[in-house]
Amino acid sequence: HTHTHTHTHTNTHTHTQMAHAYTVPAAGDISKAGDGKSLLEHIVADVKALLAAKNCGPILIRLSWHDAGVFSNGSLKGGCPNAVMRFTDSGEGTFEANAGLTDVAIGLLKPIADKYVTAGVISNADLWALAANVAIEFMGGPHVVTRFGRPDAKDSGESVESQVGRLPDGDKGVSHLREVFAPKGFDDRDIVALSGGHTVGGCKQQRSGFDGLWTEAPLVFDNSYFTDLLEKTYRPETVEATGCPQHRSDKGTIMLISDLALLEDAAFKSVVEEYAADQSRFFADFVSAWTRLQENGVGDLLRDELAPPK
Repeated sequence: HTHTHTHTHTNTHTHTQMAHAYTVPAAGDISKAGDGKSLLEHIVADVKALLAAKNCGPILIRLSWHDAGVFSNGSLKGGCPNAVMRFTDSGEGTFEANAGLTDVAIGLLKPIADKYVTAGVISNADLWALAANVAIEFMGGPHVVTRFGRPDAKDSGESVESQVGRLPDGDKGVSHLREVFAPKGFDDRDIVALSGGHTVGGCKQQRSGFDGLWTEAPLVFDNSYFTDLLEKTYRPETVEATGCPQHRSDKGTIMLISDLALLEDAAFKSVVEEYAADQSRFFADFVSAWTRLQENGVGDLLRDELAPPK
């Protein structure tokens, strides 16, 4: 691919050029492509080509996380991975927490969705889960098995009512993390493992109000988030343009209040120490928690094989 050497951000190429970069056979032809690849292998190859061209792994992970992460089974009920962010007239597609997802992330996947979702091969919601999992492994992280069968929302009316209490705030601490994650079925260990997703990517002030990269290698999925938490010194600062509080290390990397909360609580901190010392333990626990997150609210619909969405 001509674009693979570029390390620029997603907006440097127009969608037409992007679509151009990954037009392997159209979905109609693929079933008779005769190259021995399954449809799933074709989709995975297209996602990998996108990742190589755009370095967009972190935002694809965030897309899956926010699609599935609205699920709650406490005082708030419902929510599931249903790709309802595709609709921006109201609902989840308008949530502040989803800034950058509805245009950039969905835009990046558009050529792949146009090819396979339109042909009835896979749902958008399954594609978002799969793309995130391919991205995790592509960036050096663990292999995550994707199961299939998430139905797509038909309109924005299938959204949850609000992000409040469902998606965590970066400027809140220990009790907030437990309040948000416990109703999703996650314990302290799961919370620390899922927070480790911040080993990749960063914050853009025009989206979240925060600004900076969590680690020095934002496209490498490893345990450096945890070693950074323990080894770097972070000083409080305010993002000038937005007034959002965060912390910055002398290496220029950041942590949010919700990240540093993992050091403030003894139960959380012992897990941080474990993952800093043993990346394979982090990977195993991350896969367990992440898979449950991606399947919350839809588990009984899912199957191991890629099959046309019902």
